[in-house]
Amino acid sequence: MSGHSTYVPKSDAGKWLEKRLPIISLLHGAAVSMPNPRNLNYWWVFGGIALFMLIVQVVTGIVLAMHYTPHADMAFNSVEHIMRDVNWGWLLRYTHANGASMFFVAVYIHILRGMYYGSYKAPREVLWLLGMLIYLLMMATGFMGYVLPWGQMSFWGATVITNFFEVVPFIGDDIRILLWGGFAVDNPTLNRFFSLHYLLPFVILGVVILHIWALHVPGSNNPLGVEAKSKQDTLSFHPYFTMKDLYGIVLFAIILFYFVFFNPNFMGHPDNYIPANSLVTPAHIVPEWYYLPFYAILRAIPSKAGGVAGMFGSILILFVVPWLDTSKIRSANFRPAYRIFFWIFVANGLLLGYFGQVSTTDNFLGIAGVTNLVVSQMSTIYYFGFFVIILPVLGLIEKTKPLPNSISEAVLGAEGAAAEAAEQKA
Repeated sequence: MSGHSTYVPKSDAGKWLEKRLPIISLLHGAAVSMPNPRNLNYWWVFGGIALFMLIVQVVTGIVLAMHYTPHADMAFNSVEHIMRDVNWGWLLRYTHANGASMFFVAVYIHILRGMYYGSYKAPREVLWLLGMLIYLLMMATGFMGYVLPWGQMSFWGATVITNFFEVVPFIGDDIRILLWGGFAVDNPTLNRFFSLHYLLPFVILGVVILHIWALHVPGSNNPLGVEAKSKQDTLSFHPYFTMKDLYGIVLFAIILFYFVFFNPNFMGHPDNYIPANSLVTPAHIVPEWYYLPFYAILRAIPSKAGGVAGMFGSILILFVVPWLDTSKIRSANFRPAYRIFFWIFVANGLLLGYFGQVSTTDNFLGIAGVTNLVVSQMSTIYYFGFFVIILPVLGLIEKTKPLPNSISEAVLGAEGAAAEAAEQKA
């Protein structure tokens, strides 16, 4: 599916390089001549948007690291120094901070698109697994980056999260002390988190390359979930899909820079503008918004060990989705029942995000006798039930719609597809 490169070097230097290191023809085959299903819609641009945001994060992070001081006594002031004294430092920091949120937005949409259209099904299981590995690395990188400003929420967030590891049997305390670099969150902890936060984006970049490689073997899925059967079903990646991706990136960048220039602290927490103080606990310790659904699951389960297991399990269960879904039909466009359960799942995820930031003892929407804790427990049950009950059972009993014969026929109609095929033969 990846196609053979049509690149032919014209210059002597190009011919010399091609014989010794055919990297240009490799890139040409991957990013120019690669055939893609002709019916890809704009939900498919979020993979390119996510790659763009990763590059933004790496570039801004490298420059910020040149001015940041990873020391408990100086970290907070070094961030203020970046904001006030470094040329364009405020722009770099706000782009990096808001870029992390927008990176997660792009990745969440990318994951949900894959779930809706069944992009995890055979032969794309490895593609899905690599994508989930990227997501897991992003979560670790984002958490460690959140600690670096060394404000109140940074310090106490690190304290709460690292204390989770104490529930791991036998080695929990050892893991926690290893992360801390001592017996409490302090300067060694900050050094460790800064080192890992700087390293992991390059690991993510490496896994992204594997992700793209895994994509190019079977090729892209499409909204119909039907494999391309002929050249008529595909178009070359450039210019058709590069222009579509570029358009999506530009629109996404406009949204990113709205937050950077006009509302830079919208997704932050005011307590993080207070220097870290181990003697003063914030009234409410909440993580960044992209962790809130999992934090809600943690709080919904009464026992600490069960909550931690539920939180990590809610992430790890995504890795086995290709084997939980028993349906032979990929796209939800032809699975009416699954489509309903999927959109309930999306709404349920948003609801869990809400519960992750509110008090569990308050009444849900002011309804007497119905607390946020009770509703969040119901949402947690649906979250896991979607994967372990709905996906396996629905795939066996659901009545699906008939699939089209081919991509070109679905796009052009039977007569249009036949006319185009005859034109190509002529």
